[in-house]
Formats: sequence, C-alpha cells, structure tokens
Amino acid sequence: MTSELTGARTQLETSDGPLEVFSLPWLADGGIADVSRLPHTVKILLENLLRRAGSRDVAYDDVRSLARWPEPAANVAFMPGRVLMQDFTGVPAVVDLAAMRSAVARADGDPASINPLVPVDLVIDHSVQVDLFRSADAYEANIEWEYRRNGERYALLRWAQQAFDGLRVVPPGAGICHQVNLEHLGQVVSVRDGVAFPDTLMGTDSHTTMINGLGVLGWGVGGIEAEAAMLGEPTFLPQPDVVGVQVSGGLPAGTTATDLVLTLTQMLRAHGVVGRFVEFYGAGLSTLTIADRATLSNMCPEYGATAALFPVDDRTLEYLGFTGRGDLIDRVERYTKAQGLFRTDADPTPTFTETLDLDLTRIEPSMAGPRRPQDRVALPNVWDSFVDAFQRHLEPDPKPTDVGRFLNEGGNPDTSVEDKGWTEDVAPNGRDVGHGSVVIAAITSCTNTSNPSVMVGAGLLAKRAVDAGLESKPWVKTSLAPGSRVVTDYLDRAGLTPYLEKLGFNLVGFGCTTCIGNSGPLPDEVAKLIDDEKLNVVAVLSGNRNFEGRIHPQVRASYLASPPLVVAYALAGRINFDPTTEPLGEGTDGPVFLRDLWPSPQEVAEVIATAVTEDQFVQQYGRIWEGDDRWRALPTPTGPAYEWDPGSTYVREPPFFTDQAGGPVGDAEAEGTRVDGARILVKVGASITTDHISPAGAIRPDSPAGRYLIEHGVQQRDFNSYGARRGNHEVMMRGTFANVRLRNELAPE
Repeated sequence: MTSELTGARTQLETSDGPLEVFSLPWLADGGIADVSRLPHTVKILLENLLRRAGSRDVAYDDVRSLARWPEPAANVAFMPGRVLMQDFTGVPAVVDLAAMRSAVARADGDPASINPLVPVDLVIDHSVQVDLFRSADAYEANIEWEYRRNGERYALLRWAQQAFDGLRVVPPGAGICHQVNLEHLGQVVSVRDGVAFPDTLMGTDSHTTMINGLGVLGWGVGGIEAEAAMLGEPTFLPQPDVVGVQVSGGLPAGTTATDLVLTLTQMLRAHGVVGRFVEFYGAGLSTLTIADRATLSNMCPEYGATAALFPVDDRTLEYLGFTGRGDLIDRVERYTKAQGLFRTDADPTPTFTETLDLDLTRIEPSMAGPRRPQDRVALPNVWDSFVDAFQRHLEPDPKPTDVGRFLNEGGNPDTSVEDKGWTEDVAPNGRDVGHGSVVIAAITSCTNTSNPSVMVGAGLLAKRAVDAGLESKPWVKTSLAPGSRVVTDYLDRAGLTPYLEKLGFNLVGFGCTTCIGNSGPLPDEVAKLIDDEKLNVVAVLSGNRNFEGRIHPQVRASYLASPPLVVAYALAGRINFDPTTEPLGEGTDGPVFLRDLWPSPQEVAEVIATAVTEDQFVQQYGRIWEGDDRWRALPTPTGPAYEWDPGSTYVREPPFFTDQAGGPVGDAEAEGTRVDGARILVKVGASITTDHISPAGAIRPDSPAGRYLIEHGVQQRDFNSYGARRGNHEVMMRGTFANVRLRNELAPE
C-alpha cells in the first residue's frame, strides 16, 4: 500500500477478535471521494483495489479513479478471493496445472511448487446422467454408471485434491456447485492473514452469479481467466455500468420465484444489460428470501448481465444462521455496516447508471419457451407459443437461432402442429400422444431446487394429485435431481417424498442432469415413435436454459417452469390446453384442475417451518468432502507430479509446455507453431452460444471426435460427452463447432 492510503488500514472488533479492514468510509475522510452513494457493486470492486493499492497491478490513481465513479476511469484490476469450478470445466484446469508440474519436473525443479495462489473449490456435479428413472433404485444405478463412465477423470481429481495446496474437491453425489456455494461455501466476508474483506469469486460456469443473491460478488469466466486467477493474475474489467432495479411490492398468491425470474429475464433482455452489472434495491427486497434472490441472480447469464447483486441485509444474516453458518453472522454484520455495505429499507437510493422498476405485484404464473429463456409466456398462452414457434418459421430463416433454421437442420420433420395423436397400435399404453406431448418432466437445476418454497410446493401438489387419483402419463420421463442433499432430507421429513415417487419423481441424482442436457435416453418405444411420426415433443423442466436441442436431441421444444408446474405437466402429459381453465386429468371424483392442487403460501410456509432445519445443513455439509465408498476406492496416483497415461482417451498431457517444434517453449517462430495463409472456416450469425462453439453434449459416431475415439478403441456406448472429454485436447479440437444446431453461413447447405 502506498503512503497516501496508509490511513485506510484500520481495525474492526469482532467476536473473532480484532481484524484489519481497508476502510471505504476513510476515502471521504482522506479527501479522496465520498463513496457513500456508490452502488454496492462498485464499493466491493473499490475495496478490492484499495486493499491491493501499491501492488504491481493497482496504482493509487486506480483507487482514486474508481472512487469517483461514474466519472470515467481506467480498467479495474479485479482479483477474486477464490475460484469455483465444476468438473466439466475444472478437469481441463487441473490438467493444465498438472502439465505445469510436469514441465517443472522435466526442468529438474520442484513440481510441488506449482499451486493455486487463491483457494479453489471444485464440485463434481456435471457428469451424472438420468439413465434409470421412476425407480427406487434410480439413484444408486445412475451414480454407479457415473463412476463407470468417469472413473479416470475422477481419479485425476482425487490426485489433485491431495497433490495441490488450496484445492478442495467435492466428490460426486453431493450437489450442484452453485447450490453448494450458496448453502455452504459462501462466507460473505472472508478473513485471510488477519484481514477481513468481501467474499468474491470467479467461477468456471456462467451461473456462478447465483451467489450474488447472498451479497457475494462473483460471476462466470472462461477457464483461462480462472487459471490466471489461480496463478495470482487479476482480471481487467472496464469501468462498470451498474443498472439499478428497484423492487417494490410482494409476490401474489399462486406465483413463485420462478415466475418472477422468468419475468425479470424477459424484462432485462428486452432492455439490454449485456456486459453490465445489475444491482437490486428498494423496500420490496425485504419480501424476498435469500433463496428467492438466488433464483433471480442464478439466471443472470440468461438476461445477459455480468452479475446481479443483492446487497447484504437482515435476510442475509438470517440465512447464514438458517444454513448452519451462525458463526459468521457477527463478522458479516459488523464488517458490512462499518463499510457501508449493509442495506436497509430506509437507505437513500444509490447512484446508478440507470434504473428500472420491478413491481412484484404484477407477476403472474408463467413458463418460458419453447426455445429461449427470455421467451416468457403466461400459462393460458403456452400452447399458442408452441404453435407460433413451429408455424411461423416453416421456411429457412436467416437468423440462426430461429426454429426454422433448427428444423431445416434436422432433415424434413413434419412442421404441422395439429394434435394428430398416435393410433392405438403404436401409442405407448394406448394413450394419445402427438405434437406438444410432454416426454420429459424434470425437477432439476440449482435455479429452483435451492428454494424450499417451490420444492415443498411441488411436494404438496404431488400429494394432492395422488389423493385425487391422478397419475403421471406413462410416456413422460420424470426425474428429481436436487442440487443439495438437504432437499431430500426436508422432503422426507415433511412426508412428501412418497407422493413425488408415486408420480414418478424418484431421486435420480444430486447434480445438473437434465438442465445441462444429461437427460439420458428416452424409452425406446417413445424415441422410435418420435422419429417415425416426426413429432415435435416437449420437455418441461425447472432449469435455466432451453436452447434448441440442449435438453435432448429428440426434443425440439423445452419450457422452463417452477417445480410445481413440472409436476402438473407430468400429470397432463401435454401442453395443448389451458391449465388455468381446463383440467389436468380425470381423478377418482371427476376432473381435477391445477387450482385444486396448488398449495397456498401459508401451507408451504408451515411445512418449511417444521421440516427445514439448521441441523440438516450442518449434518449434510459436515461430511461433504468425504465421498462414498466408490470415491474412496478409486485407484489414485500419488506424488507431486501426475503420471500421464499415453493411452488415455480422457486425460492427456497438453502440448503447451512440451517442446514439440524444436524451439523453446512458447517460441511463436518455432517451426510448426507459426500460422501462415490462414482462412476463415466458419461464419455464424446472431445468438451464438458457447454450446455452439464447444458443445458439452453427446459425441456423434460420424463426427471427427467420434471417429477419433473409435480409432482409439472406444465403443460408441462409452463415448460419454464432450464435457466429460475436456481433459483430452485431441477430442476437444475435433469437437470445435461440432454442435449439430450450428449453421455455418459459409456452407449453408
């Protein structure tokens, strides 16, 4: 720190003892700037600079410049307090670190000297697939298959856990990284070497922003940025624009946080917040639980912002206690109040780049689809949205995300949408199924399973449905995949699990599953009928993305919905009706409507009050690092340098630190590394996603990556996915732009 800022270093008394703090209010006392009206987002970034002022990355003028926000300023050299990874993106990062160690060892150095310089948590959540469902054995069967497919990758991660200082690994079957981060890893205020500072992070997954709901600033980045942070390098951000969203009112009865986030996504996507920070303020925040807020922050990538912060307030402190982190409350409260980072309803409005209004009283029951998360639709209009999507674009459309282009790439599907149904001799169990039939209904994703109100709501709706004599339709692949083991604990304690299981929502795993496309195969007879009849069928899921083909390659339409609505559509088995006026099905006493099954807010609150306890969080997260017998039995290499297997098709040493070209490592002029006469191979249109560029889903046998695996003795049933193969650069090079939905405008045919 420079002498000009020496006075900013003060002490704060806490129950943990005195802690050093880099005081934001001192900036006004020191004559630099009054920062009291800055957005909380900017204050956190400012503290990040203030604490590091005088280092090679942060000059005193950088602090002065950002303190006078929104005046023009230099780039912000942000250094996160920690890094969060999931296994799809974490494995290649570990492979790179292991390659660095190998290079050091070859140079006769100490490989153990290579370690992350900031704490890293890696949660294995992306590899579980829904192979078995509607069975009491589904969880055990699916995790057994997960280990069979991914044992080699997991052995690498077990090695990394013991080899690297500062890297922790959450084994499979514990939950989804963002929900684990929200419920356990998040500290709100961190302490390192006696210094207290805001908990901040970068994660190798776009939905890292979920932690913003707890008042922790963080967002998703690419693997290179995350690895740079792990090695002590900051990320340089342009001076941020901060859009304030004023929240007022409260949610009406019959609506959920899911309805709210779909409305928010539609609103912000239309307004335009790409590359900007969003910050929520206003008295309406006090009506939203941390779980509600986390749902809104989770879908930040879908509305395009960098982050979506809810400032720390009394709700934050309550949640820390509720989730077994009561020991943090005193530190968090004292620090945030001392730094002007604690929100109350009486606070003056911060200075924002611009502001928008979000009136909670106007939220209505909604879904989003059939192909983009911002395409919110009220329940009465769901069928119309499906018809419109598949009738408007019968001709090829120049916009690459339009359904017309999607259908054109899929051969010659039948694009009519009338409910033609199937004949008795080909329909599953003789039931009528056709365009708009629901074939996947998945309670999945940290977006919603982190929220007890919607999970309990789904359980109560299931109970009433069973009591009324309803059943899920037999052609619907139903599944329950929470992001935390706490969820199944409280559903069991509330007595709701048997009713969900009766409707086919058996536990299939604790991981991302259907939300990221790991929905597993459809039953053979259903899959065959879809292909034979060229049907446009539907998935309904409580996830955060529904891009074309993402959920399942045979399912062209996907709708995002709250967990209770997922259950409701499993009962109906179709979307060609209005659930607000037409029955879901015929019960023992006649037609049963959605309104007959929907629980009241009071009923949900009563169950949560008795079934969700602090002890559940303490017990489940107290053993989160242990893993099961499968994890402990993995054959794991030992030693500081990884033992590469040249025959592996999962984990290969990358060439970055090997002298393949005859010159020094990194010499751009070395023979074989210089690129001359390059030509453009791919030209794409708008709305291209990372899924298009580097797919995480299935590997086709006729693709370059598929042919590579076959040539190396891998049978098609053992291909796994691109995401699981990211530790092998040979597969990923061949998989670039391999998404079947990508349209290369240089080769439109």
